[in-house]
Amino acid sequence: MSPDPSVTAPSLRLHPNKAVSQSHYTPLISLLSCGHSHEYIASENRASGKIFRIKLVKLWIYDQQRKCENGDGKGKGLLGLSKKWSSHLGTFHFPLLSRFSDGSPKFLHEYLDTIFFRNFTDPPLSNAERRTRLYNKMERDLDEHGAAFLKHGETSQSLSISELFSLRDGLVTPNQKAANPPVRANVLYLDTIYSLPIHNAVKAVFSPYFNKAIWFQNFSLYHFSMFHASHHISPVPATEEEVEAEAIAVKTAAATLCPMEVVLDRVVLTSTGVLLGCWQVVSGTDPMTIRANLRVALPRAPEKQLYDAAMLHTSFARLLGRSTARPGESDNKDDLQLFHELVGRLNNQIRRFKATVSEIWYVEEFDVLALAINGRMKVRRFQLGCSKS
Repeated sequence: MSPDPSVTAPSLRLHPNKAVSQSHYTPLISLLSCGHSHEYIASENRASGKIFRIKLVKLWIYDQQRKCENGDGKGKGLLGLSKKWSSHLGTFHFPLLSRFSDGSPKFLHEYLDTIFFRNFTDPPLSNAERRTRLYNKMERDLDEHGAAFLKHGETSQSLSISELFSLRDGLVTPNQKAANPPVRANVLYLDTIYSLPIHNAVKAVFSPYFNKAIWFQNFSLYHFSMFHASHHISPVPATEEEVEAEAIAVKTAAATLCPMEVVLDRVVLTSTGVLLGCWQVVSGTDPMTIRANLRVALPRAPEKQLYDAAMLHTSFARLLGRSTARPGESDNKDDLQLFHELVGRLNNQIRRFKATVSEIWYVEEFDVLALAINGRMKVRRFQLGCSKS
């Protein structure tokens, strides 16, 4: 969506090529607009909101793109970063810069949101710090919103428990519903040499309390969701030829990505009943880089993706109802108290678990959430091909 031209932010001004005091102004971006380079400086009122700052930067870029497209300049815009900011952001952004030469506002806006969605005067967060803040928020979710899954609320991607699962003959059964068009997901695969011990630990802790009210993710399908070429919220239909072209593009992108060494930061239980493993990256290509590369490789993909760009998570299980007391234990525990105890036990067992991730899957899910509920799918597997050296 293009920025609203009526947006104003008197507390923030953009000054082309103007020397200003560093105590009040921060070099923000260089924009090669219609072939001409301009260094822009952002000034801010520290009390102003970050949304205004983002919108005004977007507004200026959108205006330059409009001028280019209307023939007011020479060629399209190309986004670049000032030296001060580029030194904080890491090298992964720069191979992408040339890919913005088509001037697409969608790419420019998403790129800016990823980099600058915070106070410009603050030191930029590292990707690891961004994940930590995200996981802290997810960890608070259960206490802040309660156990919504006990009221049969949504459990994943805006889908309700009853849409995904049924209880038949005392067994939890997934409701396989055709996805039309099929969802096209790109996920990093967690090999079974790592997923099986995690799966066994999860079952050992939770099975005694949720024998008939829990769905355990198939350990042979443990994965980290990265990027969707199409999803059920914003479907993007594709012909067989277009699907094959997407798969080739993902394979090409995978060849430039390095295998990741990851470590399990913590396990959290969300208010929707999903038991998640939240991971940090020790080495290799960061998830933000992977998603950015896939965005370029798959330009038709939905602008709004399902997960934060920094997030690296795996679904271990879904709680579908209340627990039953374990023999010999009291059944008068508060639900939240029990949930926290069980998550704590699991964290004591598998926190800091390490794994290597070296494979990306391009998956056509013919059933909604097929990867989560053992539905129908077609998987194309590609190795992350770069050399760590």
